[in-house]
Amino acid sequence: MNSTRNLARSSLVYKMAFAARHPNQITPYIRRVCVDAWLRARGGDHVSYYRRIMKYKATALGVEVAVGSRSHEQWLEFGQMQFDYLVKHGLRPSDRVLEIGCGNLRAGRLLIDYLDTGNYYGIDISSDILISAEHVLSEAGLQDKLPRLALTGDLTFDFLPDDYFTVVHANSVFTHCPIEIIEECLANIGRIMTPDGFFDFTFYAHDDRDYQVLREDFYYRPETLFALAERHGLRTRLLDDWYDPWDHQPKIRVTRAT
Repeated sequence: MNSTRNLARSSLVYKMAFAARHPNQITPYIRRVCVDAWLRARGGDHVSYYRRIMKYKATALGVEVAVGSRSHEQWLEFGQMQFDYLVKHGLRPSDRVLEIGCGNLRAGRLLIDYLDTGNYYGIDISSDILISAEHVLSEAGLQDKLPRLALTGDLTFDFLPDDYFTVVHANSVFTHCPIEIIEECLANIGRIMTPDGFFDFTFYAHDDRDYQVLREDFYYRPETLFALAERHGLRTRLLDDWYDPWDHQPKIRVTRAT
């Protein structure tokens, strides 16, 4: 394994080594630092800041890039990969699914089509991205499946019912969340899940320490997330049959402990 793979991406050594190998990425990185400083200077909490990040990316780069896809083909492929994984793990049309960070329905459009009418709920912090999701829904002709799409500013789920969702899914959400937002989610997720339900989420992993890059990308030791979930009465396990070929995000499954 390349020795730089073990270094935190926030470290100077990593940045210098990466720049030497990828000189074409220096200008985009400097632009990213400047945009980050400009958006952060406008104040507010992390959710407000990240809403501005998403709005900037959607406007400057396009919605599919903003939700983490490098091309339309990858947007299609990655949505299919997420859907196929849930079906492989027993997803049924009768399941009631909550997708946290549903974006513009990269996976959601497939879930909506597969699930029984009214069984899909998608939440996101970005109104711009949800508007795009409505267009995707219309273009796919899925209006009759009556999905619920909601704008949210936190992960308390206070507008959702108890013991309701059999499957909760969050892809590339905790990758952009400080630990206090992840804890907010884990402190409340058990209430809205059925006793036999599960919550799958991906994250950026690092073996040695937790750190962040520009308050946009967050890296965690798996042990940090395991301990946090267990503190709130949840069981955890790393899913060893999940493979993300692009961002190398592992996936953790959370279930209620009782």
